[in-house]
Amino acid sequence: MSCPNMQTPEGVRDIESTMHTDFHNTMSYGSYLYLDRLLSSQHPVSSPEHHDEMLFIIQHQTSELWLKLILHELNECRRLMDHDEIGKALKCLARVKHIQKTLTEQWSVLATLTPREYAQFRGVLGSASGFQSFQYRAVEFILGNKHRGMLKVFESDPEAHTLLSTLLDEPTVYDAFLHALARAGYSIPASILERDVSEAWVFHESLIPVFMEIYESDTTPWSFYQACEDLVDLEDNFQAWRFRHMSVVKRIIGFKTGTGGSSGVAFLKRALDLTFFPELFAVRTEIGK
Repeated sequence: MSCPNMQTPEGVRDIESTMHTDFHNTMSYGSYLYLDRLLSSQHPVSSPEHHDEMLFIIQHQTSELWLKLILHELNECRRLMDHDEIGKALKCLARVKHIQKTLTEQWSVLATLTPREYAQFRGVLGSASGFQSFQYRAVEFILGNKHRGMLKVFESDPEAHTLLSTLLDEPTVYDAFLHALARAGYSIPASILERDVSEAWVFHESLIPVFMEIYESDTTPWSFYQACEDLVDLEDNFQAWRFRHMSVVKRIIGFKTGTGGSSGVAFLKRALDLTFFPELFAVRTEIGK
């Protein structure tokens, strides 16, 4: 029989009387998050199971969860820009930037995997590769790095193929921003506003005067100026992630070919030449001349 005045042992935190402890008939933390499914979704295929394969799986699964949230935020950002709610759209971009930093730092965990450790289970991955991440491609598509040829990679996954096909034919976040600027009175060329949005974004010299006005005018609405800077931050973060990815791959497998058939480090290095918002960087050369 317990004593109502029994004191909690030293070093133990009290369970307050108002705290819920019976979850037989109500939602709990675990049921809300579907932790039974989430935590049972790691299935190493090495035999005997290699200790470090769990790290490899969780590293990529958590990355996919963060990519899901990035895509969620970028879709909302684009919608808000379409409705000229630039201030609210900036909140979405701010969140994306924090997620990007988390994803970049996360490479340091995978970097604890030594070349020998990875080599001991790499063979069981077959042709599976991060190159096949449809969410990563979706993020690239909505930011402007579109590539119709990538759809072929996802023909065996109808849901992923549909998502990417849809994003391929939809405007990017940058397109939405430029249309918002046009509605606000900035001189965005009609050829840009009416462009084929299924094509990858390429540099447009005609936008430089527009961004010079935004950066140099004392009357520029703060939200437009901040949106430009946030997009620059976003690209900087993306490039930092790409570089860290390449560096960790080189650290672990050297210059071997990728499991997906790519040239490995050389392929990843070429991604560093891709850009989402080239005019926002080019305008810096012109400011103050």
